[in-house]
Amino acid sequence: MLEQRIEQNFIDSADLKYQSAQVLSKPIAEAVQALLSCVTSGGKVLACGNGGSAADAQHFAAKFVGRYERERPELAALALTTDSSIITAIANDYDFSVIYAKQVRALGQAGDVLIAITTSGNSSNVLKAIEAAHERDMTVIALTGKGGGKMMAALRETDVHICVPHDRTARIQEVHLLALHCLCDGVDQQLLGEKESA
Repeated sequence: MLEQRIEQNFIDSADLKYQSAQVLSKPIAEAVQALLSCVTSGGKVLACGNGGSAADAQHFAAKFVGRYERERPELAALALTTDSSIITAIANDYDFSVIYAKQVRALGQAGDVLIAITTSGNSSNVLKAIEAAHERDMTVIALTGKGGGKMMAALRETDVHICVPHDRTARIQEVHLLALHCLCDGVDQQLLGEKESA
């Protein structure tokens, strides 16, 4: 019984990834172009989210600054989820809903990119981060699911929306991780050319 349940989780995840491939390939490609435009003009990428999405933001920043699969020069990225002193000071002195917006206003500049991750599309602190990014003339790459939620109204035409066509948080997060890997791979491929086969 347990093994069947585990197998079904694998099947469900694989099915959603297969279904999402056609739906998400275009917005992911657009997001790669936005990231390329940012980093080739000396910009940086800020990333944020809550819970598992916070971990995804950190995972992306690690791959961007360090490397994905190939050696390349470092690319500027920062997860806004990592400085506990900043986060707790802002949450204590102001409100939890502005923990990312204040960092975006402090660190973001025109031409930078904000990666905003929320499976529901409704996280107030991520929505406020998007507002702050727009104030700074930044492009937003939004990763959502569940139809996009309130995020739909917050995005501009120049932003990119990667919305996983599913309602279950765990499945959405699994596709978000793959999408973030596709972003890293796409940027590397555009900067370095096709990877030579061994």
